[in-house]
Amino acid sequence: MDKLDKLIEQSLNDEDRRIMVDTAELGFFELGMNQFRGKLGWVTWLMVIAQTIMFVIGVWCAVQFFGSTDMLLALKWGLSSVVLMLVATALKMSLMPQMQADRILRELKRVELMLTSRQ
Repeated sequence: MDKLDKLIEQSLNDEDRRIMVDTAELGFFELGMNQFRGKLGWVTWLMVIAQTIMFVIGVWCAVQFFGSTDMLLALKWGLSSVVLMLVATALKMSLMPQMQADRILRELKRVELMLTSRQ
C-alpha cells in the first residue's frame, strides 16, 4: 500500500470502511476459484474437466510419439499430441477474460455501493 492509499483509508468514515472491506480486491487464485460458483459455474467445471482430459490424452499421445519408430505413426501421434495440448491450453486461457470481467464488475459494485451510501 502506498502513501496515497493510506491517506484515502484515513479519510473514510465507518460505512465507507465497511464497503471497502466487503468489496476488497481479490487475488488471482481467489478470482479463479470464484469461476466455479454462480450461475455459470457448471460451464467452468465442464471446461476444466474437458481440458484435463485433453491434456492427459495429449501427454499419452506424446509418449506414443517418442516411442514410435515408423515415420507415419510418429506423425500421427505427434500431430494428435500437439492439437490436443493446444486445444487444452486454449480452453484454459478462455477463462481469463471472464476473470477480468468479474474484476470489473466487482469494482463497479464498489462504486455503486459508495454512491448509494452517499445518498
